[in-house]
Amino acid sequence: MMNEPLSSIMTRQVITAGPDDKLSVARDIFRKNRVHHLPIVHGTQLIGILTTYDIFKMIDSKDDYDKILIKDVMTTHVATLEPEDKVGSAAELFLENLFHAVPIVKDGELKGIVTSFDVIKYEFHKEYPTQEI
Repeated sequence: MMNEPLSSIMTRQVITAGPDDKLSVARDIFRKNRVHHLPIVHGTQLIGILTTYDIFKMIDSKDDYDKILIKDVMTTHVATLEPEDKVGSAAELFLENLFHAVPIVKDGELKGIVTSFDVIKYEFHKEYPTQEI
């Protein structure tokens, strides 16, 4: 069963960017940190999300990365969950929408992020508690 709260599996130290950063900043974050989902915040408030796919599908030239702002590409209608929501809620969201990450938000403030890999790892450790990934 997936009844534990998302707060038990979420990444709390989330790498973020701002809406007025250039896509070159996001590209560097994706490369250096090996992440594919970048929450976009204003202060601590989640205002959007950018993915590697968002960049891939629209940019033809590397020169464009320094000309385009994140706010012009990011998704602003972001599905979110709260820290108290259950792991099963994230799994259901991923399955129904083909997402691979969901920001965890409380009162509009970004608290963490959960990926499909986090859910797989959670289930794996329940089945094989002594195995390391």
